[in-house]
Amino acid sequence: MKKLPESEQEIMMIVWEYAEPVSRFQIEEKLNVEKNIAPSTILTLLTRLEKKGFIQKVRNGKSNLYVPLVEKENYIGTVGKNMLDKMFQGSLAKFASSLYDGEKLSSKEVKRLQEFIDRQK
Repeated sequence: MKKLPESEQEIMMIVWEYAEPVSRFQIEEKLNVEKNIAPSTILTLLTRLEKKGFIQKVRNGKSNLYVPLVEKENYIGTVGKNMLDKMFQGSLAKFASSLYDGEKLSSKEVKRLQEFIDRQK
């Protein structure tokens, strides 16, 4: 699974938020809170996501609803793993140190990391 362009990722994040099929109008409403994106652009992005197999368009009367075909966790896991492999040679330690270089981790974060490490043993 390839990483989606940022604009398509934003739409997928909105689709994943809803437990039910989502309309273009719902997507447009959420997107336009932060950005002013034309309805035709949103339809183009939805068509691309459908062609890539990320969503399915379902007819609902005169309008269309969109259902995710890819689970959010699967997408994030695959893209994250690919990034880790490409940028950090698969090293979680290199990745973590790049994020926190020069900063002190909170005790809560240290505990969470330690629990993760312990589960891997």
